[in-house]
Amino acid sequence: MNLSAKTVVVIAIGAALYGIGGLPMFCVPVFANTTLKPAMAVLALFSVLFGPGVGFLVGFIGHWVTDLFAGWGVWLTWVLGSGIFGLIMGYFPLLTRYRLEKQGEFGRWDFFVFVVLVMLGNLIGYGTSAFLDTILYAEPFAKVLTSLVILAIGNALLVAIVGRLILDSVAKRNKQSRNLTEA
Repeated sequence: MNLSAKTVVVIAIGAALYGIGGLPMFCVPVFANTTLKPAMAVLALFSVLFGPGVGFLVGFIGHWVTDLFAGWGVWLTWVLGSGIFGLIMGYFPLLTRYRLEKQGEFGRWDFFVFVVLVMLGNLIGYGTSAFLDTILYAEPFAKVLTSLVILAIGNALLVAIVGRLILDSVAKRNKQSRNLTEA
């Protein structure tokens, strides 16, 4: 991964938005130590627009920022889960042949791929976190599994809805800028 100045700035902005947006005041509590974070849409957007490397770092650093400012200590297992989610979401352009970026298209198939990646990212990323919590911190498996299921379904719905709106706008903007002609 090439860490140009632009890439570092994108990572810093994304991590700050995801980190601050993940604070409890912006989240919806749903279960023991489990909240739905609208900031997940920010992580998904940065991952989709800038790729898997940026997605991983925005998720990892951003979740670390959330944990630091929230005051409950840094849970590296869940920090890693956010990084994995961002990494998986970053493969969207490759799987859709860059249609969003190059052609300004975000059709049904692209939305389907987006939703599948959201589900996989949640299940693999936070599934890894849940597994590591049971191994490293001796958290009860039933509690961690319940948290994972609620988190995966809730965040998937949230990111799919908000992501659809944002990516439709990005596609429209890309399509308009593609049709520009020089005077």
